[in-house]
Amino acid sequence: MNARVLIADDEAKIRKVMTLLLRDEGYEVAAVADGLSAVCEAASFRPDVILLDQQMPDMTGMEALKRIKEARPGTVAIIVTAHGSISLAVNAIKDGAYDFIEKPFDNDNLLLVVRRALEYKSLSGELDRLKKRLDEMPDPGQIVGNSARLQQVMAQVRKVAATSVTALILGESGVGKELVARAVHDLSPRAGRRLVTVNCGAIPLSLIESELFGHEKGAFTDAWETRRGSFEQANGGTLFLDEIGELPLEAQVKLLRALENRVITRVGGKMPVAVDVRIIAATNRNLEEKVRQGAFRLDLFYRLNVFTIQVPSLRERRDDIPLLIDHFIAKYNKMLGMNVTGITPRAVNKLVLHEWPGNIRDLENAVQSAMILSQNGVIDANHLPMRVTGYPLSIEAGLLDEAEPNIIKKTNFAVEKKLIEDTLKRHDYNRTRTAAALHVSRKTLFNKMRKHGL
Repeated sequence: MNARVLIADDEAKIRKVMTLLLRDEGYEVAAVADGLSAVCEAASFRPDVILLDQQMPDMTGMEALKRIKEARPGTVAIIVTAHGSISLAVNAIKDGAYDFIEKPFDNDNLLLVVRRALEYKSLSGELDRLKKRLDEMPDPGQIVGNSARLQQVMAQVRKVAATSVTALILGESGVGKELVARAVHDLSPRAGRRLVTVNCGAIPLSLIESELFGHEKGAFTDAWETRRGSFEQANGGTLFLDEIGELPLEAQVKLLRALENRVITRVGGKMPVAVDVRIIAATNRNLEEKVRQGAFRLDLFYRLNVFTIQVPSLRERRDDIPLLIDHFIAKYNKMLGMNVTGITPRAVNKLVLHEWPGNIRDLENAVQSAMILSQNGVIDANHLPMRVTGYPLSIEAGLLDEAEPNIIKKTNFAVEKKLIEDTLKRHDYNRTRTAAALHVSRKTLFNKMRKHGL
């Protein structure tokens, strides 16, 4: 997309000369005659660079820039001043302008300053993206554990990271598939570029194509501006397609074409865009079964299933649970400002022996909850959630006292509470999906949660 430049100058001749010069360079240009118009035009035109004459009738260039920056803090502006107004120009730079040029200006110098301003904006954007990426990166010790199963996974990660082949990460919900994907990226030659994550199960069908491939301005009702999709955002880096098993069939065809040709076309666009992207996909679904059911394309499955990493469930690597407990205690001490210093052997034993249907995410939630309930800085077994320690009326353990009054009523109460808790956990505590799974309304679910103290 061509860079956009906004000109604000009350001299018609100056506006015309600047417009012709910049358009000849391939820029998209808009020009206005005063500061107030510049403020309004900046909101709709969304320029990359603004050329602002300092002396205009209704407001100065710096006054206009101040108002524009309130709405768009990253605005890059060049102040145009009269000859000899160096002190004014210096103050303008102190107040947020990128640079200045003097009238009468040299055409080549004008183009050079605009080009440098665009380079500055591009570098600033890249710096912001790198800072964001650093903030999003896991701590060095976040893939925690030294069990044999985990070491096997990390050996696979190191091998595939050195190549550019597509990797498919398999495993139950909550085992840490995204952390494994990040490790593959961070150990690869592409580590200095972006890792873009797309949750294929969280995007409405109508927006999937736009999310992956981008769109041109005006391509559909809400397409107010041209937008790069995930493939272009990840260009030179890695694209992580999480929950790939949830991708609708309609989108699978276009994804397959992009993977085969490494070329995408934005929605509403005509020009193909070449992309250099390393693909990592992940799912907790059985893709081969989905292929047999006709819900997943066989050719796409072959394209994704080049190198497979099977992430073990937490119950397959119980040796790592004590290390994970320590990791989460340290994490939430820092995050919540707490001072939990330890955990009793009895509590550790309970956590190690639990089946963890929600895997590491489930363990993390249990440790965080126990930390909040702990006293004197030490977690004991009675601080753990009941799903870990067991329910008072446990049908599975056969501990019902048949002589107890109202046994049926109390049993039903316990069973209902456990059913709601388990269903909430299975649906990541999303109450709308939980209500649908239990075939009750949201209102009914809320009332029952309140009754059970959930």
